[in-house]
Amino acid sequence: MTGINGEPGRVDTVAGIELGGTKTVVVLGCPGAIERRIEYPTTTPDETLGRAIETIRPWRQAGQVSALGIASFGPIRVAREARDFGFMLDTPKPGWAGADVAGVLQRALGCPVGLDTDVNAAALAEYRFGAALDCPTAVYITVGTGVGVGVLVNGSPVHGLLHPEVGHVRLRRAAGDGFAGACPFHGDCIEGLLSGPALSARFGRHPGAVRPDDPAWGAAASDLAELLAMLVLTLSAQRIVVGGGVANRQPHLLPAARALMPALLGGYLRDCTAEALERICVPPALGDDAGPMGALIVGAAA
Repeated sequence: MTGINGEPGRVDTVAGIELGGTKTVVVLGCPGAIERRIEYPTTTPDETLGRAIETIRPWRQAGQVSALGIASFGPIRVAREARDFGFMLDTPKPGWAGADVAGVLQRALGCPVGLDTDVNAAALAEYRFGAALDCPTAVYITVGTGVGVGVLVNGSPVHGLLHPEVGHVRLRRAAGDGFAGACPFHGDCIEGLLSGPALSARFGRHPGAVRPDDPAWGAAASDLAELLAMLVLTLSAQRIVVGGGVANRQPHLLPAARALMPALLGGYLRDCTAEALERICVPPALGDDAGPMGALIVGAAA
């Protein structure tokens, strides 16, 4: 086996940061194995990135860190050739727009830095080690503080003008649903309907306090079904993994959405039977480790 520095027989350890809208996870390990894990709330850029540096610096000084991988919420500039590579763009997260995420960490730690979105990184982890194993065209959806969608084509994350921002598309609404949405940019885009803050606003209480059999979940399941059907039609994904804090803690939501998909697809795709959709649209095999594991993959490739 060859490490990322090219030395036969050696697998280098790297550090990874999953920078989420609510919490940050810092890990040490290598792709496929997390050796150490520290979690703390995502607050201001200075405090959050400072805590990451304080955690990683001793590992770096001990020779345990050969590179760093960052799996970040966004939107964030991921193109290395861009002048603002690693800078946060116009994010709904207060105080983070314009934060120099990659630059601050690279200057403090002095090691190669890889960067991708948290959802692209999670998609890589599920493709390499989890629910999307051997599915080169795969999608990872996180339903949590926001709604993000990572896309792999031929096993590689999709970049372009920026990176996929599927969470901000608008789709058909459930009949009779008058919720205005909670996205500060678009109102009733998918993030404005399905994110944790959106569900709290929709329900008038924390989603965790709403019973799985409460009819209030019906519109949310319809919104998720519309998103899944759109991704099946546009990307022809072999696997769509639905994770994130809300989805992982509300396991009834994905089956409810999946049950609505055949009617939405209208019999158009003969390969998308109800049985097939159970194989295509699945929960993450890595659970809450998908993002941190993806950060290690991104770091190992830096």
